[in-house]
Amino acid sequence: MSALPAGRHFFRGDDGYEAARSGTVWNQRVPARHPEVIVQATEVDDIVKSLRYAKANGRKVNIRSGGHSWAANHLRDDALLLDVSRIDHAEIDAEKGTARVGPGKGGSILMGELEAQNLFFPAGHCKGVCLGGYLLQGGYGWNSRVWGLACENVIGLDVVTADGEQIYCDADNHPDLYWAARGAGPGFFAVVTSFHLKLYPRPAACGTAVYVYPIELADEIYTWARNVSAEVDRRVEMQIVASRSVPSMNLETPAITFASPAFADSEKEAEEVLKIFGTVPVVDKALVNIPYMPTDMPTWYTAVMSNYLADYRYAADNMWTSASADDLLPGIHNIIDTIPDHPSHFLWLNWGPSPQRPDMAYSIEDEVYLALYGAWKNEADDGKYGDWARSNMAAMSHLATGIQLADENLGQRPARFASDDAMVRLDKTRAEYDPDGLFNSWMGRL
Repeated sequence: MSALPAGRHFFRGDDGYEAARSGTVWNQRVPARHPEVIVQATEVDDIVKSLRYAKANGRKVNIRSGGHSWAANHLRDDALLLDVSRIDHAEIDAEKGTARVGPGKGGSILMGELEAQNLFFPAGHCKGVCLGGYLLQGGYGWNSRVWGLACENVIGLDVVTADGEQIYCDADNHPDLYWAARGAGPGFFAVVTSFHLKLYPRPAACGTAVYVYPIELADEIYTWARNVSAEVDRRVEMQIVASRSVPSMNLETPAITFASPAFADSEKEAEEVLKIFGTVPVVDKALVNIPYMPTDMPTWYTAVMSNYLADYRYAADNMWTSASADDLLPGIHNIIDTIPDHPSHFLWLNWGPSPQRPDMAYSIEDEVYLALYGAWKNEADDGKYGDWARSNMAAMSHLATGIQLADENLGQRPARFASDDAMVRLDKTRAEYDPDGLFNSWMGRL
């Protein structure tokens, strides 16, 4: 008899297996990688049983909490896939400003629950992204330029180790495991059952500036964005999206869209910090020009998801860089000249210069973040569009500091995602907590 949770596990070949496997991938491009067994955990005991089963039967383990996971790192041949997306509790202590949440809790759902209590957390920008993978890989969230990466606001974790032991880790308890959890992403070597989070007061005002430019103005737009990078107030997220069309604005023409939120103590303050967008040298040529409008989180989530439609096939890749506009523009031109139809897009995010970060596995970032999201409908077009993101990032890799794990493509393009010192420490900590290599690591690393 299997020691696995009854009624919630599927061996390859079982009825329900393929639905369980493909259901762990958000987009329609499901890799041809097949775990031997999939366990849909609903409680900690399911996790303990699954790890013991894997160890007894010589199976590696991967974990999926529920998110976009473009590369589907969690799908590995012959492994045990532990799906923890159903462990989605959330206990909010408004008085202490903390929360204890499960890995399967949706970030946007948590955000709504927090806002009802006048609280806030730098959850992810997309609906449907659960906190497990998001927090482990770093967490670039709402107002993260002020409050830090989401993982910086993880003050403790409840985990199950490779030997089935349930432990709590923080800066004082199992500090090496706590260090690794904040940045190891899909290479983390334990199963998180709860994250303990630091919360913030809900900002009094959320405003935005929206500008849309003809794509022919790319040189002027990106040169300006690069030159003002260090001047952008940290309360502002300068997001620039290039795409073949902007359906949300009823524009069926290639365009570059600035859609930048600001979180502030007042509407006046939010409006003031967004004035920098009025200094674009070609602002008079904008197709849409909205210097300021008040907004809210539900509206923002809807706007973001217009670029991430669920019924498409996706491939993503990314890079951090501090290169000049002159050096970046040749690659940018190739990106926008070859970009597939919407919702494919090219994201430019002005991120730094950043403050000093805590000591944690997350250890690579830079002034500008570039990410490519290729999207297409038909499997027959995989050959046509599937390599667009990878090939363009590979062509610009000489300008990259590294990548970040949220949009990783390590199986197709190994790249640096942590500092050399951090990788040494990760390997050492893995050897301590998972000496037999029960947990699969990243699909690729340099």
